[in-house]
Amino acid sequence: MYHHVKKLMYTVNIGEPDVRFGNMLLEQFGGANGELAAAMQYTIQGWNCVDDIGRRDLLMDIGTEELSHLEVVGALIRMHLKPLKTNREAAEADPLVTIAGGGGLNLFDSMGNAWTSTYLKITGELDVDLRSNIAAEARAKIVYERLIDHTQDPGTIDTLQFLMTREITHMKAFQAALDSLEKSPFSVGLLQPTAGIVDEYFNGSTGDGSEGDSDMRGPWTSSFGLHLVESEMNGGKGLSVGDIDGKVDGEDRGKQDDAQKATTSAADEAIGSNASGKKATGTAKRGAKRQAS
Repeated sequence: MYHHVKKLMYTVNIGEPDVRFGNMLLEQFGGANGELAAAMQYTIQGWNCVDDIGRRDLLMDIGTEELSHLEVVGALIRMHLKPLKTNREAAEADPLVTIAGGGGLNLFDSMGNAWTSTYLKITGELDVDLRSNIAAEARAKIVYERLIDHTQDPGTIDTLQFLMTREITHMKAFQAALDSLEKSPFSVGLLQPTAGIVDEYFNGSTGDGSEGDSDMRGPWTSSFGLHLVESEMNGGKGLSVGDIDGKVDGEDRGKQDDAQKATTSAADEAIGSNASGKKATGTAKRGAKRQAS
C-alpha cells in the first residue's frame, strides 16, 4: 500500500527560470539514470526478494525514497519550464515539451527519448542486484554533479546538492547490505567458474596506438590470482579452453541463503537451489522489521 504525503522531501525554490536547464533536468526524471528508473528498479527488486526480508525492506525503503526524489526533481523541472506556458519564443525552443507535454513533465529524457523499462537492471539474484544498485547510484551522482556545473541559481544548486548527497547515502546502505552477505565479490550465483582459465587475463589489445597508448600492464593483469596470457596471433598459447569440462557445482554463497524468508519463498524447492551444495536455513516468518544477518 502506498500513501502520498503532499509535503516535498526537500522544499524547492528557484530564482530566474531557465528553460534550457529545465530541459537538461529531464534527464533525471525520464532518463536512464534518473529517479524513476531507480525507484522502479529497487522496488521491483524488493517485490521479488522473498528470500531475504531484511534486505527486501532495504530495497523498498530506498525505492520509496526515490519516488520522493522524482517528485522533487519534477517540482524543480516545472519551475524552470514555466516560461514555456507564457513565452512563445521559449516555447518554440522546445516544441516537444511545449506541445506534447503542455510545457510540463513527461517521461522523456533531455533529448526527448521516451522512458523505457529496459533501463532497469533486475536479475533476481540479490548480490548481483545490489551491485547494480551501487553502480546506479554512482551514475546518478555524476549526473547531478554535471547538472550543478550548468546552473548558477542558488536554490537549484541546493536542491541538486540534496539529491546528489542522498545518492551516496544509498550507496553506503547497498554496500553494507552486500558486505554483510560475507561472500567473495567473485562468488556469483550457484556454479563455480572453471579453475585455471578463470585466472587468465587475455591480452586482446596489443601494439602501439596513435594517441600514445601502448600495451600496458597493471594490477588488473596480476591481482586476485590473474596472470597474463597472449593470444596465438601474438605468439602466445591463448586461453586454456581445454580446461572446460562441464558445469561445476558448489559456489560459495556466504550468508546469502541464511536470511529470514517471506512465507511465499520457494527456498529449497527453487530450480538449481542445490547446486551451491548448501541448503537454505532461514526461517519464514511474518512480523515487524528485523535486522538482517
